Amino acid sequence: MPPNLSFEQAPPISAPYRFFLTAPWFGVAAGLLLAFMGGDLLASRWTPGALAGTHLLVAGFMLQSMCGALLQFVPVATGGNIWQPGRVAAWVHPLLIIAAILLVAAFLTQHPALFMAAASGFVLALGFYGVVVSIALWRTPTLGATLVALRIALIGLLVTLGLGVTLAYGLVSTTALPLLALTDVHAAWGLGGWSLLLLAGVAYFVVPMFQLTPAYPAWVARGLPWLLLALLLAWSLQLFGLPDGARAVVWFCGLGTAGLFGAVTLTLQARRRRKVRDTSLLFFRTAMACLVALPFSALLFVALPEIGADPRAAVWLGVLAIVGVFVSAINGMLYKIVPFLNWLHLQRLCPPNSLPPTMHQMIPERAMRRQFYVHLAALPLLLAAVWLPVLARPAGLLFALAAAWLGVNLAQAVGNYARFKNRIRAAA
Repeated sequence: MPPNLSFEQAPPISAPYRFFLTAPWFGVAAGLLLAFMGGDLLASRWTPGALAGTHLLVAGFMLQSMCGALLQFVPVATGGNIWQPGRVAAWVHPLLIIAAILLVAAFLTQHPALFMAAASGFVLALGFYGVVVSIALWRTPTLGATLVALRIALIGLLVTLGLGVTLAYGLVSTTALPLLALTDVHAAWGLGGWSLLLLAGVAYFVVPMFQLTPAYPAWVARGLPWLLLALLLAWSLQLFGLPDGARAVVWFCGLGTAGLFGAVTLTLQARRRRKVRDTSLLFFRTAMACLVALPFSALLFVALPEIGADPRAAVWLGVLAIVGVFVSAINGMLYKIVPFLNWLHLQRLCPPNSLPPTMHQMIPERAMRRQFYVHLAALPLLLAAVWLPVLARPAGLLFALAAAWLGVNLAQAVGNYARFKNRIRAAA
């Protein structure tokens, strides 16, 4: 293990686990919503079903997983001292659940009160969470590319929150806000500023540690966060008037930067010291392949304007980014993080001269691999369903099955932790 891991600052295991155990069921809900609504949901990014399904994934599956991971990662990997992480989790977790459900209901019903209630819930939860984690990140004496990426990612989360609240207000009022531009900027900060930078910051640390790859090149690790921040600020200028040509340049530079990170990660994985392909690696490779595919898909839509002008082209990019990149990467990360946390906390309970159970005993490899194959089958089916609506319902059901299987596997890992903990205490 890297020598600078601060295990003594790890939060109670319940703090991240309550987020991790909740996240997959938002994925199940998104899959079932697609199965219920069918191809109409994928006809455009602006349909109520598409907006609801998108936020089940980004404000449900992704946000739950990422907030839980950051509570664990900041103290252990950066040495940042998060104030009472157990209490933070107990406050933030239920509020995020309620806010996400209210937001999905608001998109489906278009009821103004639900939009404002959801916005209030996110402000209370993420405002508190952002302040507590920001203090920990800015007070830590640690230096390095991971810390810079996490700091900018947290800024991205708070900007995304502010833009989302502004959008909610714009949807229920008669103001002259540029809602289309606001939505594009909100999505960019959420996926590029918060999600991608958090993924990159964690990857700088865990990919070499768990996948036994060489370290990320310094020019990537140090340059990517600042380049993405500059591109996001440039993209935000469309709120004040940005020429179409400049907007297109920023768009392709952003996608190209994301694709470059994916390509570098795939190259490092090809050079790993141990050639065993575990399920977590397969998930992460799938995510990076989809990240590389994003700029090529956008270029294809430019080369074929009759397809690029179709509203479904934006849906294709959204499915590729959200399901292909982030759901895949988070799924794979959870299969490393949860067994590792089990091992870490059980090690503390073991008496001297005894060994804790291994990480491989927490979730059976066969169960993880089979769940990966279901997810891998659902992803191309979802992408195909964008253009062939008849495939939408089976794609939704298959994706719901993959998410439910992830939830069952994580619950089994928590059950194994409790079982081994009881055995250790009984033996002591």
